Amino acid sequence: MEKRGCLVFIFFACLLVVSDGREPKPMKYKAKSSSVYNHTLAIIMVEYASAVYISDMTALFTWTCSRCNGFTEGFEVVELVFDVESCLQSFVGVAKDPRAIIIAFRGTRGSSIQNWIEDLFWKQLDLDYPGMPGAKVHSGFYRAYHCTTMRPAILNAVKRAKEVYGDLDIIVTGHSMGGAMAAFCAFDLIVNNKASNVQVITFGQPRIGNAAFASHYSKHLPNTIRVTNGHDMVPHLPPYFFIFPRRTYHHFPREVWLQGTSSKCFASYTEIVCDDSGEDLTCSRSVIGNSIQDHLSYYGVEFPTDDPGTCWIVMDPLLVEYGSIDSKGNIMLFRDPATPIPIIPTLEANWSKIGT
Repeated sequence: MEKRGCLVFIFFACLLVVSDGREPKPMKYKAKSSSVYNHTLAIIMVEYASAVYISDMTALFTWTCSRCNGFTEGFEVVELVFDVESCLQSFVGVAKDPRAIIIAFRGTRGSSIQNWIEDLFWKQLDLDYPGMPGAKVHSGFYRAYHCTTMRPAILNAVKRAKEVYGDLDIIVTGHSMGGAMAAFCAFDLIVNNKASNVQVITFGQPRIGNAAFASHYSKHLPNTIRVTNGHDMVPHLPPYFFIFPRRTYHHFPREVWLQGTSSKCFASYTEIVCDDSGEDLTCSRSVIGNSIQDHLSYYGVEFPTDDPGTCWIVMDPLLVEYGSIDSKGNIMLFRDPATPIPIIPTLEANWSKIGT
């Protein structure tokens, strides 16, 4: 009877969550340390990392989407980029709080996430990072940022934002593969473009390079937080082979592990700030990475998944005057940061189709 009573209680709790019309929020956060980790900033950035998944380009560009309120209200988009060839999406803009340039990258789209994870399991270190002896990285993640429309569009947007708003701090974020691209973008800004005050906060990011690269990265970008959640399997990929410490993939610091339970009804986390090794054995590496569901939910914010093979967006034709579409169909929307955008009808239904 006690078990049945518990099930009945959970059932009615779920009904209350659904009838309330709001997304479930975590019930408890208990931080182990706050010296290098800002909880408030993390829950702000997860909203940006989620918003970049939205397929309605009009809603994103005008910042009227379902994620474009609350913590992110008042954000001004400077540039929105969609690379149709590689199914990549990102935006650059200026936030009111924190007052900073925000760069967000979308995670995996256009293919089954299960297939993507399988590919990560077998992927080897196969590219020397230019100018850094011994540093090897994942070529797919590297090229997704460096060899597509992403890099030139983002660098141009950062330059224009600084011309209007001054030398603001830069915060780069992303979920899953978007986190990997965020790390390469931030590293590029510091190493190749002499930017300063660059911070990184990612969610469910895979490993992207070996220990030598992680060392170079942490030297240039000490203000980096990689949030991992429970048994999320993606931060465990590509695998760490302890018998080949110099050749295996290796995370850079610093990890913050959300340890606890989460469901559509309840969420309770302890935030554990891990050590500076990048591979703290008492954090996410202390458990088996076997959950896709933990990968798709951070701080109560759900990340969408698509049907295999899909890669699409919707956009009002009026937006063409704010950018360009090249011969390959890649879209770059940009505006003068000091000029407001007129109200344009959006197609927010496309967001509800893939879920929030």
